[in-house]
Amino acid sequence: MEISPEVRVLVDELLHKIAALEQENAALRRQLGKDSSNSSKPPSSDGLAKKPRIFGSLRGKSGKKTGGQPGHKGGTLRQVAKPDITVKHTAGCCAHCRAGLSAEMVTDVETRQVFDLPEPRLEITEHQAQIYRCTQCHGVTKAAFPAGVVGPAQYGPRIRAMAIYLNAQQLIPEDRVAEIMDDAMGAEGLCPASIVAWCARKACELQPVEADIAAKLAIDPVRHLDETGFRIGGKTCWLHSMSTTGLTHYRVSEKRGAVPTDLEGGIVVHDHFKPYYALPDLEHALCNAHHLRELKALIEIEHEAWARIMSEFLLSTNALVEQAVDDGAASLSASTWDQITQTYDAIVASGLEFHQQQTPLVRQPGARGKPPRRPGHNLLIRLRDFKPDVLRFAANFMVPFTNNQAERDIRMMKLKMKISGGFRTTQGAQIFATLRTVGSTVKKRAINILDALSMTPQAIIAALDA
Repeated sequence: MEISPEVRVLVDELLHKIAALEQENAALRRQLGKDSSNSSKPPSSDGLAKKPRIFGSLRGKSGKKTGGQPGHKGGTLRQVAKPDITVKHTAGCCAHCRAGLSAEMVTDVETRQVFDLPEPRLEITEHQAQIYRCTQCHGVTKAAFPAGVVGPAQYGPRIRAMAIYLNAQQLIPEDRVAEIMDDAMGAEGLCPASIVAWCARKACELQPVEADIAAKLAIDPVRHLDETGFRIGGKTCWLHSMSTTGLTHYRVSEKRGAVPTDLEGGIVVHDHFKPYYALPDLEHALCNAHHLRELKALIEIEHEAWARIMSEFLLSTNALVEQAVDDGAASLSASTWDQITQTYDAIVASGLEFHQQQTPLVRQPGARGKPPRRPGHNLLIRLRDFKPDVLRFAANFMVPFTNNQAERDIRMMKLKMKISGGFRTTQGAQIFATLRTVGSTVKKRAINILDALSMTPQAIIAALDA
């Protein structure tokens, strides 16, 4: 039976619409199937329907029993040799025959210690500057007050440090910090405006420390980079982070692409944000946690077989590197490295072959540029083109498997957004970035943050260099 040209045109149009609808349906199913475990969506977006913690976790099961492991030092509260206060308890009569007891009958003492906070109160120090009148010339001389004692009544450096710590490090808004200081420490009348001013002055004072941290990171052999959006005066701006296990630096910018330009060689670990590749004289390492999440989505939603093989390959290669490090090796053997690269190439090739056999996606009317590709196809091309950066962790043991260091360092900005919504001014955001830069760095170096906020910039720099 011969088909008329009109019917053939109609069939072609219907087939095109069916293909477009199937493509749209796949995209919608993918969107519905994405959560924090298989994409870059935050855990808070999972809502009440989020999966159990262990189900599908990229970390997997360790095989260890719950609780403390053999060799783990317990954190039990232990008695001290010299308590601050000793209270003696006596007995008046024998618990058996009811005869009277005296101090001479004491044979031993059983001790129990209670650790508690003293009653909170401000300690007020009065500075008295003696005023002299010379007997020779009758001139008046007044003794000098210590540095920093400038007013008839003022708060000291420790209480200012506590307020700054609560506001910048613990992300408590200024009015609630003032309330805490009043309730817990008796700082009656402390106003939020004073806390804002203290934070601004401390951030200005800490600028030399911030500059020193940035200079150290610029020459570090391996550093982690990341960026996240936040709001300043209702406008989207960006917080850029650069960090290592011992240093953290935050920088505020109006543009996401305003990446650091003063890095001197070495390796940068990031999430494949393309502007980082414009930085000269640097090697790159890509975050494999992102790759694992993308692969997990392809396994769960598109059911692509190659994705599971690649996921298992990356995890097993990381386990191989960790075992080599534990054994004291400086690198993998040449034969092991050859096997890793060959296996990697074979998995990518099989994935690309799978996608080349798929029906091409329908181009939307009026669309320009390259033909559309499926998410798995795009990931495969990235894995193929950036193979050295994906496997950098196996080629150089100094490079970590993921960019989780940067993720952890930048997470607090998202919490700040949830609590306060953002910043009113760019200056306020920069103050926050400076305080968090110093706070995060000293905490990584096991320096007490309250002590650091009471120290001079030169003393902090010396402590970081120690």
